[in-house]
Amino acid sequence: MEEPHTANNSDHPKFALPVDSEHKATEFRVYSVAAPHMRAFHLSWISFFSCFVSTFAAPPLLPIIRDNLNLTSTDIGNAGIAAVSGAVFARIAMGTACDLFGPRLASASLILITTPAVYCSAIANSSISFLLVRFFTGFSLATFVSTQFWMSSMFSAKVVGTANGVAGGWGNLGGGATQLIMPLVFSLIRDIGAVRFTAWRIAFFIPALFQTLSAYAVFFLGQDMPDGNFSQLQKSGDKHKDKFTQAGIIAASFGLANIFSRPGGGIISDIVAKRFGMRGRIWTLWTVQTLGGVFCILLGRVGSLSVSIVVLLVFSLFVQAACGLTFGIVPFVSQRSLGIISGMTGGGGNVGAVLTQVIFFRGSRYSTETGITLMGIMIICCTLPMLLIYFPQWGGMFCGPSSKGTTEEDYYMSEWNSTEKEKGFHQSSLKFSDNSKSERGRRVDSAPTPSNGTPLSHA
Repeated sequence: MEEPHTANNSDHPKFALPVDSEHKATEFRVYSVAAPHMRAFHLSWISFFSCFVSTFAAPPLLPIIRDNLNLTSTDIGNAGIAAVSGAVFARIAMGTACDLFGPRLASASLILITTPAVYCSAIANSSISFLLVRFFTGFSLATFVSTQFWMSSMFSAKVVGTANGVAGGWGNLGGGATQLIMPLVFSLIRDIGAVRFTAWRIAFFIPALFQTLSAYAVFFLGQDMPDGNFSQLQKSGDKHKDKFTQAGIIAASFGLANIFSRPGGGIISDIVAKRFGMRGRIWTLWTVQTLGGVFCILLGRVGSLSVSIVVLLVFSLFVQAACGLTFGIVPFVSQRSLGIISGMTGGGGNVGAVLTQVIFFRGSRYSTETGITLMGIMIICCTLPMLLIYFPQWGGMFCGPSSKGTTEEDYYMSEWNSTEKEKGFHQSSLKFSDNSKSERGRRVDSAPTPSNGTPLSHA
């Protein structure tokens, strides 16, 4: 058996970390910044973090942006969907870009390409321009793909799950950190002397600059693989140079399903809600996601390539539709903290992907087929908590609305205290309460609304 090449092998390049025969690190030292392994780790999560900050920089400042641009609740909702949709389309191509050009160049290029959208957020002057900058900024979240690719290129099977998990998790923290960063930056700029409608615009230069610097850091300080960059290794013949037409069309078909299945899930959610209200949305999400788990189990059990492709496509349809159905419910959880809820939901999906990789596809504990089967079982199990989702004004999967007569106004006004209500901060939530009465559906009983249009509250 060939002896693994480590840092102690005199006839091979010396590395700060012990490595295997592919020169992938066999240890994960989070406090180290040694090149190339740990440097790649820190560059990947920091750049991914910066993209999260940019993408979710708007929600914390929405009250000011809304007033400045005269945005409606629909405008804000559409912009939020646009930010998520941008990442969907970009991720389709990101894996292929990593295969062709390497994670370093692919990541740095995407970050730089999307940076102008972040800068342009400062000059948005209408609902359309606001939606567009959020849409194109969202493309940057596809760096999740390059982050995972990069870690898999740098770390051996023994620790790749840890490297992927930590890099993805720390990057996702940007979605929460921006909830603190942007209000603080806005306050500082306003205190310096800028009026608030100018302060929020200037504030966007901070995440834009952060994203720009992270892109240059990845490009100039990073390295694709332990032994060098893709271009160098391809020239020397140490790495095969793929062609675009051979970059994984079958695998890409899973992502391409996003083009219609994810929007389709959102459309189905709205259609079902017209008749069955919120309870219909929840039931549909549970059904679709459970079926996705069933087809995932089948995918791990079939032995034919042609059948596998068919099952994969069907599985992808249900999975992506479930994503759209999920965001058909998210806007109703909270109006005051809609940005936080949306960010946590979107980020949680990425965390789930990382955990799945660590649990089922790390090392040789399970075969790929067994891992896929177990993943399907996990999908079904993770869908079960939906049985506990309950809105007092509308009900849940098995229960109707609260017997106390809780109304939409009661639910959304509970997020505001009396002082905030006196200042009128609750007005947008009050309007949303009225508009959300449609979630009662035509077939579902809910809190009554009197003839004057104001919901009654019963003791």
